[in-house]
Amino acid sequence: MSSDAGSGDLRARASRVAAMVQRHWYLLRHSWPRALELVYWPTVQMLMWGFLQAWLSRTTGSAATAAGAFIGGILLWDVLFRGQLGFSITFLEEMWARNLGHLMMTPLRPGEFVASLMVMSVIRVAIGFVPVTLLAIWFFGFNLWTLGLALVAFFANLFLTSWSIGLVVSGLVLRNGLGAENLAWSLIFLLLPLCCVYYPLETLPGWLQAVSLCLAPTYVFEGMRALLLDHAYRADLMLRALALNAIYFTLACAAFSRLFAAARRTGALLQIGE
Repeated sequence: MSSDAGSGDLRARASRVAAMVQRHWYLLRHSWPRALELVYWPTVQMLMWGFLQAWLSRTTGSAATAAGAFIGGILLWDVLFRGQLGFSITFLEEMWARNLGHLMMTPLRPGEFVASLMVMSVIRVAIGFVPVTLLAIWFFGFNLWTLGLALVAFFANLFLTSWSIGLVVSGLVLRNGLGAENLAWSLIFLLLPLCCVYYPLETLPGWLQAVSLCLAPTYVFEGMRALLLDHAYRADLMLRALALNAIYFTLACAAFSRLFAAARRTGALLQIGE
């Protein structure tokens, strides 16, 4: 009996998560400006930096060697950035619609709500990422998909980092109102110079390398360069990234839970504003 009850509860949880995903999928599918934005900015960024790299490749031999790593860094950074933005924007859609308080009066639990945000993050990234990788093949002859199963490790770590940041941003917006929504676009850019997206770790000063090594994406981008330039898959780097992500994701979940509880206690869920 307890087994049947447990499986029934699991199905109910899954159905609530699926309902939230379906809600946001309908919203995305029936709004072409939303869907276009998912492809537009990644394409512009890839073309701009890709053509710059193509020019550098013709003028310096060393740049030609690193061309694939540079474009690969652009594409993987977009997974990190868009993964976080997809999580945060889906959350903000509920805030802008003043719907969050209503959702929390239903059987939907905060953990299920977060799970739906994670699923939508993956969907939104996929919509923009796949066309951009095909354009990278067309314009620059760079095929990220040739990295094979290594991409699974890269994507998993980058998504975990993006969700950790998204949880913190969402919690801060919950607690402080929509006046904090700019964090959804700005907070992740603190990582850009520190995660060695476009250059190796040794480029940074020694003291800053220590900071960089505390960030999980650093190991992903170092691993990507090792695979493209040295043709060596560094499983050790992926495991270090996974360990850091496990710590940060656990802390982010705890922070979101506390901030959500504080917002519920103070009535902020029903008083959404600046």
